[in-house]
Amino acid sequence: MSIRLGGALKELRIHLCQTSPHSAGVREFISKNYVNIKKENPTFPILIRECNGIQPRIWARYDKGAERSAPLTNLSASDILAAVKQFVK
Repeated sequence: MSIRLGGALKELRIHLCQTSPHSAGVREFISKNYVNIKKENPTFPILIRECNGIQPRIWARYDKGAERSAPLTNLSASDILAAVKQFVK
């Protein structure tokens, strides 16, 4: 798996619940993919925010402060990887 982050994309934020079944795929994505993505993009800010009882969501910040987000509720780790790739495009 290779994802190059950068260009117009300036930051990724992932919000999730530590215990909720809705966030299970997000937790799996982080445990399986975060280290490799960070190794490939060591200076790119990837923020992981945990809070009890929230619905999982990914936020992407672009040039000039523009932001986009997408819900990650009940998605698998591979679906979340596809969502990250969509934000990079």
